[in-house]
Amino acid sequence: MKPKKVVITGGPGTGKSSIINELISRGHLCYEEISRQITLEAREQGIEQLFLTEPLLFSEKLLEGRSTQFKNASKETSDVIFLDRGIPDILAYMDYIGDDYPQKFIDASKSSRYDMVFVLAPWETIFTSDDQRYENFEQATIIHEHLLKTYHRFGYNLIDVPFESIKKRTDFVLDALNLQ
Repeated sequence: MKPKKVVITGGPGTGKSSIINELISRGHLCYEEISRQITLEAREQGIEQLFLTEPLLFSEKLLEGRSTQFKNASKETSDVIFLDRGIPDILAYMDYIGDDYPQKFIDASKSSRYDMVFVLAPWETIFTSDDQRYENFEQATIIHEHLLKTYHRFGYNLIDVPFESIKKRTDFVLDALNLQ
């Protein structure tokens, strides 16, 4: 039996990584977000914000990385694998900036199906910017709408994670999966 692939998604600064880190601390297998790694690698090559300067190149690197994560998750022996963002997130961000993308992005979103998708809405109380997150809260809200639209486009039923502490939000996710 293949493991369930569960996506934690939402706009920037919504607490995805905090929940992933809490899941890891509780012994669950998680694949962390890869966009920060791509951004840091680009900075080492002198490109301050690859997503802003070459969005298609950045997105192709994300597609490659998230496709690899999806394939690797399918081979895991754990019952559930949590992923910080999924392949459809790439399309949502490209739609957000108004950029076109090749058909392979759509094909990958169709062929790499996740079992469940939890979505975190923008929450101004916890939102912070940092040196790798250039978006403000208003932009994060718009990105959130693109994420909802994109995941619905591919037929996903999204599960909204309530505004609570990291512990309670993580408990909510685990309860929904009957893992507690």
